[in-house]
Amino acid sequence: MSEPSDLIAAGSEERHAPPASTDALHEELKAAIGAQVRAARQAQGLTIGAAAERCGISKAMLSKIENAQTSCSLATVAALAKGFGVPVTSLFRGVAVESEAVFVPAGHGGKIIRRGSRQGHLYELLGSLRGPHKRMEAVLVTLDDSSEVFPMFQHAGTELLYMLEGTMVYAHGEDTYTLRPGDALQLDGEGPHGPVELVRLPARFLSVTAYPDSLVEQ
Repeated sequence: MSEPSDLIAAGSEERHAPPASTDALHEELKAAIGAQVRAARQAQGLTIGAAAERCGISKAMLSKIENAQTSCSLATVAALAKGFGVPVTSLFRGVAVESEAVFVPAGHGGKIIRRGSRQGHLYELLGSLRGPHKRMEAVLVTLDDSSEVFPMFQHAGTELLYMLEGTMVYAHGEDTYTLRPGDALQLDGEGPHGPVELVRLPARFLSVTAYPDSLVEQ
């Protein structure tokens, strides 16, 4: 149901993690890599010698890495990931990086103006990270007027609807679904979709849209 171009949001509060000093981040990075390397080695039942041979590095180097006594080059990190058969990014788990969070107090979501808003259809944005982090968008939708005008939507990404209150018939392509409280509907946003009949008012549901990487990178 989400269409990024028609969003008008207000009332949300973005919070950023405080930046860490370079030295502290360096030490944290060594500790995180060391812990992940040790966990991967132990999970596979390998001795330090066997693991070092598999990764193409010396036993001494592997021991220092596991004990956070040395820094790894990108080439070494890549060799470790290949040797243990894990993604490179998994070796950095546990490192605190700058991240975003959006807090929206109850009733303070940004109101969204779009087709259907004047027919008793209220769209309330519950939070959306900006830039490359905008991979998901949550909207609380309230339909309290059984108007004959039912907007249909098409957009990139995958959408999940979770019914909270009321009953409605929702269409996706040529199919229709009757949604009651507790029901969920997941759909491909490229197909035309939207409510076609409001059975019991008010109809309130949560719409969560996950965007594809290609859209996020634009």
